[in-house]
Amino acid sequence: MDPSDLHGCRVLVVDDEEANVRALSRLLARAGYTEVESTTDPREVPGIFAEFRPDLLLLDLRMPHMDGFQIMEHLQGEISEGEYFPILVLTGDLSPEVREQALSMGARDFVTKPFDSTEALLRIKNLLEARVLHLQLQAHNQTLEERVRERTRDLAEAQLEILNRLAVAAEYRDDLTGRHAERVGLLSALIARELELPDETVRLMRRAATLHDVGKIGVSDSILMKPGALTAEEYDQMKLHTEIGARILSGSRFPLLKLAAEIATSHHEWWNGEGYGQGRAAEEIPISGRIVAVADVYDSLTHQRPYKRAFERDEALELIREGRGEQFDPTVVDAFMALVEQGVVDRLDELVTQAPFVTADPEELEVDILAERSRSA
Repeated sequence: MDPSDLHGCRVLVVDDEEANVRALSRLLARAGYTEVESTTDPREVPGIFAEFRPDLLLLDLRMPHMDGFQIMEHLQGEISEGEYFPILVLTGDLSPEVREQALSMGARDFVTKPFDSTEALLRIKNLLEARVLHLQLQAHNQTLEERVRERTRDLAEAQLEILNRLAVAAEYRDDLTGRHAERVGLLSALIARELELPDETVRLMRRAATLHDVGKIGVSDSILMKPGALTAEEYDQMKLHTEIGARILSGSRFPLLKLAAEIATSHHEWWNGEGYGQGRAAEEIPISGRIVAVADVYDSLTHQRPYKRAFERDEALELIREGRGEQFDPTVVDAFMALVEQGVVDRLDELVTQAPFVTADPEELEVDILAERSRSA
């Protein structure tokens, strides 16, 4: 609304004297104000206010049943913090005590009874102009905030897409579909959810786990894609991908990359201490690494690579069970098996397609939605 055109503003007049209400209503009508409500019963004000939502309240102070101070006290709970809502007090008592109390309770200006018509209209106009400008500023701020949110979402999506492409690049030479990283990310998040880890950890796992093998970028093709068994020397070179991954990802101040570095370092540790990385065992291994260890091994077993065949589902599940308490954390295996029973694990390819790495809302807990959907399927 243009501050110069205030006639559409809503004005509520409250005075227990009918003559005053009629006089003010006529005055406002002659001045062009078309949205005017009034009452002589102050007890009706809460209901009228809630329905009419006025832009200005003309309020008498001395009234039976409920005086102006009580009305202002009630309205304090109806007016949102930071909102500019003008109250023009109509009173014949302008003692310092009354003025101070009225101002402290939300009054913005005063008109002395009997009021001068010209003065009253000028005060009404000034208060309504301030109200309209406040509403315009509020709307402008909301527009700016929405633009900031949109740009933040765009930036977050761009960052996530870069991470996703980095994960795909690491897998591309021995996983031409590029979906191994995404499946491991989603399965790791679902396992974390099954373990009742915090929602934020689940969200981070969804993204960070996709980078578990980013260190393969530094491994030679002759080793990574060798069709036969690796020699001891070649295997030592392959094992360096955890160290390379940690170097690529470490040093960041962002939780996502900190978790990704932790996973890259620890996802080949074994529960019994016979894995590789930093030689840790059992609960010395970060829970993130213990989770990704199961997700990575299962997905690698069940998908063909240039150097291996794809294992049958039941065969892969049996190998996971056999590794419980040896290669894998027993509680993580139990959570994984619970997802198998729910039918989630058999639908990973479908679920990855339904919930791509980059989503419209990076804060959306998509794994919750997917888990519930899979249970009801």
